Amino acid sequence: MAVMDGTGMGMAWMLLWGLVGLALLVLIVLGIVLTARRLSGGSHWTEVRRLPEESPRQVLDRRLAAGEIDEEEYQRLRARIEGG
Repeated sequence: MAVMDGTGMGMAWMLLWGLVGLALLVLIVLGIVLTARRLSGGSHWTEVRRLPEESPRQVLDRRLAAGEIDEEEYQRLRARIEGG
């Protein structure tokens, strides 16, 4: 049986306290960030931002302008949207 001189246990304590210090530092930084967000009036975690909704006609106009569809396809889809 080997006799331990205590260096193994000392290293374990150093590692443990290093991890505790790192966790504490992460918590402090997270607290500062969350406080700054709350004071600035918004939080990306709790706020849902909606994009303006486009009507089918607006989508069709945008696709024509972007060159995604040609004039013939535009007219066909527009007639279908407008129920004609």
